[in-house]
Amino acid sequence: MKSMIMSLAGGREILSIPGPTTVPDRVLSAMHRPAVDIYSGPLVDLTDHCLAELRGLFAVGDGRAYIYAANGHGAWEAALSNVLSRGDRILVLESGRFAAGWGQMAGDLGVEVTTLAGDWRRAVDPAAVEDALRKDTEHRIKAILVVQVDTASGVVNDIPAIAAARAAAGHPALLMADCIASLACMPFDMAAWDVDVAVSGSQKGLMTPPGLGFVAARGRAFEAHGRADLRTRYWDWTERDGPEHYQKYCGTPPEHLLFGLTEALVMLREEGLDAVHARHRLLAGMVHAAVDGWSVPDGISCNVIDPAHRSPSVTTVLLPPGIDPETVRGAASRTCGVVLGSGIGALDGKGFRIAHMGHCNAGATLGVLGAVETALALVGIDHTPGGVQAAVRHLQEVTAKAG
Repeated sequence: MKSMIMSLAGGREILSIPGPTTVPDRVLSAMHRPAVDIYSGPLVDLTDHCLAELRGLFAVGDGRAYIYAANGHGAWEAALSNVLSRGDRILVLESGRFAAGWGQMAGDLGVEVTTLAGDWRRAVDPAAVEDALRKDTEHRIKAILVVQVDTASGVVNDIPAIAAARAAAGHPALLMADCIASLACMPFDMAAWDVDVAVSGSQKGLMTPPGLGFVAARGRAFEAHGRADLRTRYWDWTERDGPEHYQKYCGTPPEHLLFGLTEALVMLREEGLDAVHARHRLLAGMVHAAVDGWSVPDGISCNVIDPAHRSPSVTTVLLPPGIDPETVRGAASRTCGVVLGSGIGALDGKGFRIAHMGHCNAGATLGVLGAVETALALVGIDHTPGGVQAAVRHLQEVTAKAG
């Protein structure tokens, strides 16, 4: 039996964790080339191309985009340090782990942090945001921090509704959005939604290895930048807007990651951003249909209760109390070669995560769901069989309507 299990796990491993996601062969091939002169025209042109494409992805309008040799946490610090000063107050909108983590970073920088407590199973309530801002009659809050998708909880937040809540309260705070788990997975429109600062990273919807952080800024963010005293040379937008190419990276550009990013951006353009978003909606619907199909009372279920609040890029699955999620993850890996994401933060030891973002399709998603259903049976977790069939029905229904 052991040899059969090992043979089932052979072949190409399927990575279903919410970052880093699967890197396409085209992106890997684009990176497999010699280094080039960092001062010559081709690399300068490549930087200009990447920045222009990123401005389009963020829909930043007449704003600007910046590329950092950093992960998403680096992008967080870049955003904070460019618009805030020591002693400023911010409002963090909790819906999982990552807005809180961004706020903690701000606190470490000397910013005063107020948190609007949330529920890891529900999206941020825009009415509660409006109420909190109305109570800040002295406008001490200088920025609002929110994630579009929380990678830990699987919650998706309504950024336009939060922006509307700020407008209804007549509050001047900057709206800062984390799009690390949502950019190139679902619509995001900085200019139309009146978002001031947004951050993302290379390793999720952008299908590139970890190591690039992105920040986009517009309008009032640059007014705040002029007053900010947290600015340091590496993150500073003013330095990166300088005339020399090396200033765009505060030193040597991360050439090979840029080669990969360029190819990933070509792939997104070839598919078309609307089609990319539709694909992610379809894959998410398949996963949600499967988990709802498996659900039993007081048993396995989607962490996010309201389907409207479920992310199009990652789904967090809760298990019955007393069940170690590592048994499910281990069974899926050993028997099917599928790597599921672990629960993190408040959901550590309570569930697992299924990623459906970036370079993935219906076939891969069905394979992941088949591995999960197999693992649930092998481990002996109470569930209703047929989740994979529910995913297939969802795929059939959506494609028939589109057809």
